[in-house]
Amino acid sequence: MRLTILGGGGFRVPLVYKALLADHRNTGITEVALHDVDPVRLTGIGRVLAALARDVPDAPAVVTTTDLDAALTGAAFVFCAIRAGGLRGRVVDERVALAAGVLGQETVGAGGIAYGLRSVPESLRIAERVARLAPDAWLINFTNPAGLVTEAMSGRLGDRVIGICDSPAGLVDRVLRTLRLSPSAVRRIDYAGLNHLGWLYGVHDAEGRDLLPGLLADTERLQTIEEGRLFGNLPELGAIPNEYLHYYYDPAGTLAAVRDAPQTRGAFLREQQERCYHEMAAGDPLEAWLAAWREREATYMAENRELAGAGEREHDESRPAGYEGVALAVMRALARDEPATLILNVRNRGTLEILDDDAVVEVPCTVGAKGAVPLPVAPLPGHAVGLVRAVKATDRLILEAVATGSRAAAVRAMTTHPLVGDPALAERLVDAYRAELPELAYLS
Repeated sequence: MRLTILGGGGFRVPLVYKALLADHRNTGITEVALHDVDPVRLTGIGRVLAALARDVPDAPAVVTTTDLDAALTGAAFVFCAIRAGGLRGRVVDERVALAAGVLGQETVGAGGIAYGLRSVPESLRIAERVARLAPDAWLINFTNPAGLVTEAMSGRLGDRVIGICDSPAGLVDRVLRTLRLSPSAVRRIDYAGLNHLGWLYGVHDAEGRDLLPGLLADTERLQTIEEGRLFGNLPELGAIPNEYLHYYYDPAGTLAAVRDAPQTRGAFLREQQERCYHEMAAGDPLEAWLAAWREREATYMAENRELAGAGEREHDESRPAGYEGVALAVMRALARDEPATLILNVRNRGTLEILDDDAVVEVPCTVGAKGAVPLPVAPLPGHAVGLVRAVKATDRLILEAVATGSRAAAVRAMTTHPLVGDPALAERLVDAYRAELPELAYLS
């Protein structure tokens, strides 16, 4: 079977291939097709993958191409990991927002909206080509903003598109370790919300007892997990938020921390990756990539952790893998029809009563040969409801802006988002992004 990776020259692709090398017999993948619009990055990542496969006799073959249709033809699985506008676009997303006095994180606030306005059109084009050239393929979406992009693609591909993120899995893994509870001993996990906007608010053991309240009441144990150090009011919330909610819970503090940083995250990654791809071409590609990846992991959300006094990021390479591990688990469950329970981005189907059935939500699912089916969860905590509704309303306005080319809809999306809010500011932001991002020329 062929696995096609769109955005195949991306920095995290070796993580996917490395995970596949350890498990390809269980997935049935015999060929990996890498597609990218940047031949230099594609060549660099191809060299890293060749190094990873050097001592694996039956490693899946790797082919590289800049032809989208050639990459999709014959694919059984498609991993979509594109970045419309590249890191250049991300730098603009951050800089324009900061200049206007608001947060511009990759998937949160004004920057996330600008990124969505770029990502959705390209993702819709990809969905059309997948439907035409690989109609039986499963598309696993990595592209950010992951929930928004998955919802856009689901309009064409239905439930054959599944969005993934590693943040919920990491949070649940840390909490279960703190509770000394194995995954097999868990009856139900109450985790729900949207991508980068979710809460863990129930951990039920085999007897049906919810163990989370006991953890929330134990300050010492809470401090052993990253989120317990990042957030200070967890007993009052009655839940543990996804780390990205720090941007919402302390917008003024995180804005000040990002402004005080030597450079934005996008600018850091752009410089790092330019250096890394050069080093891949000049020397040992695997060593160059490994060094850059470890630096990237160590500096992830550094401003937030410093602001909260949360200490260094936990990074244990022996622990369950990140998004590549989630993606491989989904693919294995689909290919072998071996049910797995994973937190994924899928259509709501009545799971959360506060949203319509077609809204893509991030919830626990059972995955098998027929796809991902959301599992029942308790209703969201009251404090989460308004935030989820507001951000989903923003998503819908982004989709309207893309569908109609409406600048006015893009302005309403900015205005609706809790981290922007002001109509005049929203107008300035949209016009500033249109002036600097050629990908947004369709808005008028």
